[in-house]
Amino acid sequence: MKTHLILFLLFFIWTSCGNSTKPSASTSIDDDFEILEERLPIADPYILFYEDCYYAYGTNVRGFEVYTSTDLKHWHRNRNLALSPEDSWGNKGYWAPEVYYVESLKKFYMFYTVNEQVCVATSDSPEGPFVQDVKQPLFGSEKNIDPSLFIDSDGKAYLYFVRFTGGNVIWCAEMNSDLKSLKEETLTKCIEAQDEWERKQATVAEGPSILKQNGVYYLLYSANHFESKDYAVGYATSDSPFGPWEKYNGNPILRRDMDQTARLAGTGHGAPFICEDGSYKYIFHAHASEEKVQPRSSYIKDLTLSDKGIVSIHGTVIRPVVVK
Repeated sequence: MKTHLILFLLFFIWTSCGNSTKPSASTSIDDDFEILEERLPIADPYILFYEDCYYAYGTNVRGFEVYTSTDLKHWHRNRNLALSPEDSWGNKGYWAPEVYYVESLKKFYMFYTVNEQVCVATSDSPEGPFVQDVKQPLFGSEKNIDPSLFIDSDGKAYLYFVRFTGGNVIWCAEMNSDLKSLKEETLTKCIEAQDEWERKQATVAEGPSILKQNGVYYLLYSANHFESKDYAVGYATSDSPFGPWEKYNGNPILRRDMDQTARLAGTGHGAPFICEDGSYKYIFHAHASEEKVQPRSSYIKDLTLSDKGIVSIHGTVIRPVVVK
């Protein structure tokens, strides 16, 4: 199954998974790896596979770190930030970065949140440095978070994101060809929290991402407050990137009680990604424990989209670690 996560994850200039940090402290030994941290310490995570290497990004206090791996289990923290505050508009709340290689523009694009506004920066490498050429947000008025890019088979690009309009609500707009501005006349509401499973705590629908198969669009999203144990993932389908969206009647497809052996709470705000073999997996974050929210960590499970059009997140959970 080789459906569409983002239009072009093709091959360009970067060939190395190097440039990792080398801290002096370590916690344990795992086969040939010296473990520095028994978890991948990012929330709102995203993974890009590019030229035989996986790149992971996630929410941070100031700027964005990047981690690299060849096996999804062992991750190296790069010495340098992928995006630093000096290269970005805003100065706090660096949330939910997503990175794409766009073949038609020969650039890597990072869409992210800072100061509760959506921004975009570019780089020639998935490791950065990403730079925001014009230091201003995509929108200048309402607060917007959690951007996710989708480029359709006809080349049209769409940005999905969250606005605080009666709770956290997912919206969509078509992008201009430079991928740095929106056609604001196309702004369309997509998903809001209405179902019982979505309203355990707060009125929140967030963390969108899009898949497409056989002409059907699949919008994955998270619901409930991120501090809730019942933070969970569902999806909706449509024949158009703008909707209307029909929510899957088997939602949620990822929640805290689905894998009793994993003992994870607050499972959500993840993203599907394409693996080396063309299959999909799903990275998501969870709470520190069943009793404590912070610090959140990221985990990985299999994702499949069946011939009948059913999305499932399943399999044994991968628990990534940071290594020297």
